[in-house]
Amino acid sequence: MSERLRPILKWAGGKRSLVPRILQELPEQIDTYYEPFVGGAAVFLALAEEKRFKRAVITDKNPQLINLYTVVRDDLIKLLKKLEALQERTSEDDYYEIRAQRGGTKVERAARMIYLNKTGYNGLYRVNSKGGFNVPYGRYKWPKIYDPERLLAARDALKGVKIDVADFDRSCRAAKPGDVVYLDPPYLPLSKTASFSAYHSEAFGLPEHKRLAKAFEKLVKRGVTVILSNSATPETRELYQNFKCSDVAVRRPINSVASRRGAVSELLVVSK
Repeated sequence: MSERLRPILKWAGGKRSLVPRILQELPEQIDTYYEPFVGGAAVFLALAEEKRFKRAVITDKNPQLINLYTVVRDDLIKLLKKLEALQERTSEDDYYEIRAQRGGTKVERAARMIYLNKTGYNGLYRVNSKGGFNVPYGRYKWPKIYDPERLLAARDALKGVKIDVADFDRSCRAAKPGDVVYLDPPYLPLSKTASFSAYHSEAFGLPEHKRLAKAFEKLVKRGVTVILSNSATPETRELYQNFKCSDVAVRRPINSVASRRGAVSELLVVSK
């Protein structure tokens, strides 16, 4: 992926380092590309840059994330003005004042999300059971909140793309042969203490992963090309034992413990 077209957010579980490996598994020409857990959108942006799909549908259960991508696509000039003003407000007091804010227009909420993502601790997005953002101040010297070049490139990539808040099953229900679905759910934890899926207030546990595995199988039976990323756990291997599973090393820059930000093994599941 070029330095021009990059994710606009830091995102736990982001796929920027794994993009080349994922793209190797995908067709050169895709009718409709579906990404139901869009997150930082690294794979979508890479495919958009290579012009490998005719249409795209990106969805997520996180309404603030979907609002952000919608605003970038439809109302970027207003968003840039808000971000330019926020660039001067990077003190700890400013951070907690802005973090405490609720509601506002779509543009205001999108600007706040970028601001908190760039100035919060380790670029983490985490919410409590009520949906409240609860990441502490990050203490960066020069956080880049106002980044027009990156946002303009993202807007170009998002033109004509369908963006919606939706459950993964509903979001790719119309997928057919010639289409591609990339699934990047909140991962199954490697241990009881390693779980992190607080991207929104609804849990995504083992029952949801079992439902996802069934959706994966249904899509494959319909002739859709499907690829999935998840943690390399015994549970994941069992859920996808009938498909091609490859272990891949992925660097994880977001972790509260610095020594754990190196490469970890993940599982890449491919339909064919």
